[in-house]
Amino acid sequence: MKLLRAFFICIACTGLALADNWPGWRGPDGTGISSEKNFPTQWSAKQNVLWRVSLPERGNSSPVVWGNKVFITQAREEKGLRNLICFDRATGKKLWVQSVVYGIREPTHRTNPYCSASPVTDGRYVVVSHASAGLICYDMAGKEMWRKDLGEQRHIWGNAASPVVYKDLVVLNFGPGPRTFLIALRLKDGVKVWQHDELGGDSGEKKEGASGKWVGSWTTPIIIEGRGGDELLMSYPNRVVAFEPLTGRFVWTCRGLNPLVYTSPIYDDGIVVAMGGFRGTAMGVRAGGKGDVTATHRLWTRPREKQRIGSGVLVNGHVYILNEDGVAQCIEAKAGKEIWEERLRGPGGNGKSWSSMVAAGDKLYAINQSGDTFVLRASPRYQLLGVNALGEMTQSSMAFSNGEIFIRTYQSLWCISEKKSR
Repeated sequence: MKLLRAFFICIACTGLALADNWPGWRGPDGTGISSEKNFPTQWSAKQNVLWRVSLPERGNSSPVVWGNKVFITQAREEKGLRNLICFDRATGKKLWVQSVVYGIREPTHRTNPYCSASPVTDGRYVVVSHASAGLICYDMAGKEMWRKDLGEQRHIWGNAASPVVYKDLVVLNFGPGPRTFLIALRLKDGVKVWQHDELGGDSGEKKEGASGKWVGSWTTPIIIEGRGGDELLMSYPNRVVAFEPLTGRFVWTCRGLNPLVYTSPIYDDGIVVAMGGFRGTAMGVRAGGKGDVTATHRLWTRPREKQRIGSGVLVNGHVYILNEDGVAQCIEAKAGKEIWEERLRGPGGNGKSWSSMVAAGDKLYAINQSGDTFVLRASPRYQLLGVNALGEMTQSSMAFSNGEIFIRTYQSLWCISEKKSR
């Protein structure tokens, strides 16, 4: 993982060559861990705000940052528009908007608006998944490079998985719903390189022939350094699967999850931790092996866990996560033993959370739906270091880059920094 993070840092754009870019959902390697340490620990709606810009509508996707640019996706629901917006990193000024018109009203959960997937960039291209409206690649100036129609994505709760860039490929978990597949396209021109089809499940809609069984994965895959080379990890209903990222060839699988999966797997020091949703299971797996490794590599399982929407982090042998109900946990990664559990209480009225946690140095950052961010020590001893309130609803995850924190709420995009306003 250190090699992947270093790759993204080394090819940073001019102007911020030493900065740690945040090129996709959950950062350089998709695990929610920043290689930087010096981020603000105190802010408010007026304190340590470099800039704030208003957004036209609600949205759940997260910002990504490369060099002097910040990107978010944004739906205009009544207009049938799905947008990618680029902002100037220094000032928050809107640089460009690219829109896709999609007039069909897909089913989605009332709390999951369209454009819930975050963009991804390698500094040359920026790719966005608009679900049924297609997978689209732009250059950094907003010029469309290619567009891929992947067909209809249909589920009553919508979609959430974000694209991932690996070398010269972009990989997307398309689903959930009747059409569910993992696809890799050539980044420069959108040519399909490989595709893995899943059985999927019905859309959850009440119609003739529907099974009535809820099943599906909203997981964004991650890439890890395996013993035999890099591996792409996916959390699927009932199991975790590893693929060769360049070929899509199956490597190994471990069973033990439940049929609904909302979080991405997390990884560190040879251990994979995967968590199901809807009060499902969690499990630890020793990475590596071939074929079905359930009997040989599964380290532990925890049945009937709390509801989890956002993903956790794995730091120094411990898993940290903020559950949907606002309760944070620390779990030992090797044995699955719970070390501590604490409810995080902020000044906002809503303590629930859909957002994923971020680790930076020895600190953890977790945000709830009221826009209260909790700064914790990444330690097996519970330590709350600070609570910072913005007073705006959010279901997004934060982005961390060059000492600055980017927070997307339903009303605004914020840049939190201890630097003086420009």
